[in-house]
Amino acid sequence: MISIIVPVFNEEEVLPELYRAVAEVMKQVARPFELILVNDGSTDKSLDIMLDLCQKDMNVKVIELSRNFGHQIAIMAGLEYACGEAIIMMDSDLQHPPELIAPLIKRWQQGFDVVYTIRDQTRDASLFKSLTSRLFYAMVNRLAEVNIPPGAADFRLLDRKVVDVIRALGERAVFLRGLVNWVGYRQTAIHYQAAPRYSGKSKYSTLRMLRFAIDGVTSFSSIPLYLSAFIGMTLSMLGFIYGAFAIYARMFTDRVIEGWTSVIVAVLFLGGIHLITLGVHGIYMGRIYNEVKGRPRYLVRRTYGVGR
Repeated sequence: MISIIVPVFNEEEVLPELYRAVAEVMKQVARPFELILVNDGSTDKSLDIMLDLCQKDMNVKVIELSRNFGHQIAIMAGLEYACGEAIIMMDSDLQHPPELIAPLIKRWQQGFDVVYTIRDQTRDASLFKSLTSRLFYAMVNRLAEVNIPPGAADFRLLDRKVVDVIRALGERAVFLRGLVNWVGYRQTAIHYQAAPRYSGKSKYSTLRMLRFAIDGVTSFSSIPLYLSAFIGMTLSMLGFIYGAFAIYARMFTDRVIEGWTSVIVAVLFLGGIHLITLGVHGIYMGRIYNEVKGRPRYLVRRTYGVGR
């Protein structure tokens, strides 16, 4: 069986076409499948449409979360309920082409445990979106202890044994692109060009993308902590040198360092560095705090079609 996991958040206009496209592809593949739709706190008619699909097709299952927990957590919820020997995860906006499902399965049948996709280009992507995407991958690959190919998407196929490993990790702050790279196994890539969104607009704002990037770095690297320590030591050394020079000028020369400007600039600069350093430490402490609380990643309000 092939499990296809789709997190859904306010996609009422896309769901019928998504279902039609996936069902058509799986009919050509001629393998049993289950389409797991994870309702991540939708406030439109998405849930009603999903329940209608579930009633009409025994292959459709719906997982309704108690609220919006986020894209990555919604995928993890789908992984918990997936029964397939291979699990495919994809977005609901049709920018992950359903026709790639067949090539993903073919590569898996050739012996690959992970088949991920790389987005070469998005037709309706703005210049700002393209630049921030490149910056995201550059930052993660430079700072984190994983190597994620630029353009790698959450559209991928995982073998059952890989899914079991990821489920057992138990991390609360999930960064799946990094986790899939970290677990290793035999991996290969398929390139594609993303089509424009079928309807609606992206749910990832600039702020959410920034938070996503921070999660990616802090999940797999402690380099920011070392970097903040290095900056602190460097500034302390420069401050010591400047202080020694000021004392020498005051005691052994007629040249007295005057002016408030240099003092204010130095204070503001050092204060900013201190706040940045405290912020970096605070992010890591916050992650530790969330992990040790041991709360579940998500809560399920109800499931539909599961177990039939």
